[in-house]
Amino acid sequence: MSFAEQAQQQFKGLFPDVLGIRMLEATPEKVVAELTVRDELCTIPGVMHGGAVMAFADTLGAVGTVMHLPQGAGTTTIESKTNFMGSAAPGMRLIGETTPLHLGRTTMVWQTRIQREDGKLVAQVIQTQLVLAPKG
Repeated sequence: MSFAEQAQQQFKGLFPDVLGIRMLEATPEKVVAELTVRDELCTIPGVMHGGAVMAFADTLGAVGTVMHLPQGAGTTTIESKTNFMGSAAPGMRLIGETTPLHLGRTTMVWQTRIQREDGKLVAQVIQTQLVLAPKG
């Protein structure tokens, strides 16, 4: 089973599953997923809520970090910066792609591009993940 499939199974019943994130690819160099915008993810006047966009990106950065963690370690987001460039309406399919900018022992930094399937950029996110030492 691929890492993308493993992550998808771990999402079941959790927030990424509620968002509707579907993992497409997960390698140490890149994580790719898709999400179809639904009314429940939107705000008035029918555009995807910025928080949902940020949560999509945050999930991808976390998945990328997990692939680089030492045995037994965990991770949490400690910083996230989002620039919004466009909007997405219900029914649109978004593609998120994240790549590492820094893979350190205590922090990892990921850059995520969220775009519509027509190629229009919706957001660019840079987030920092803290590496949590194994317990025990």
